[in-house]
Amino acid sequence: MNILIGQPKMERNLEQLKREIESNPTVDLILYPEGYCTYRALDELSDVAIQFNTTIVLGYRDDTNRDRVLIVNKNGEMLLTRRKTPENEGLFMPSSATDGAEEYGYLLCREIFMGNEGLKGHEHLTIIFNPIGVGMFSEEQFTEWTEAARKIAMERKAMIIGTSHADGSYRNCGISIPIAYCFDENGEEVFLSKNDTRTRVLETDSRVTTFV
Repeated sequence: MNILIGQPKMERNLEQLKREIESNPTVDLILYPEGYCTYRALDELSDVAIQFNTTIVLGYRDDTNRDRVLIVNKNGEMLLTRRKTPENEGLFMPSSATDGAEEYGYLLCREIFMGNEGLKGHEHLTIIFNPIGVGMFSEEQFTEWTEAARKIAMERKAMIIGTSHADGSYRNCGISIPIAYCFDENGEEVFLSKNDTRTRVLETDSRVTTFV
């Protein structure tokens, strides 16, 4: 499977996503950050998924400006949507979706810290996605986040992939380290990126990553 991992700048429309998918029409799935678009773009996202025969995984804001998860398959069908889990609660369900032969896990941004416990009953995940809103606010957070992801990959025996926006900062603190990462089912690093917002395509069988 070829997965495009994007780190777009925040925007009000789908211009960056459409531009990247048009430039890479053979990818099977595109992963974008949390809060990339709003509910008003959902119909257009479905149309793009159908047009390019590509599954789309990202996070969006609903009509109350709350974050929600989203997986749209190649047929434009919404496989998964739910509200983001509040802090200090157990991971909301559903947090997985079946797409043909694949079973995807989904952890929205800081749900990464709920994933080890929250995904315990999910025994057959092939890939876990972690769309992230903005970059890390410190080197310590970067390390904490990626180590949490590595542990989930090993615990669930599944590849895990995360990506953030290229801009913005946590609560507008002005500090942001854009992040993208992938660990395989053994917790081994496939790629680990900070402050490098180039788009990547990952071939999941060979584990080869290419900048596009």
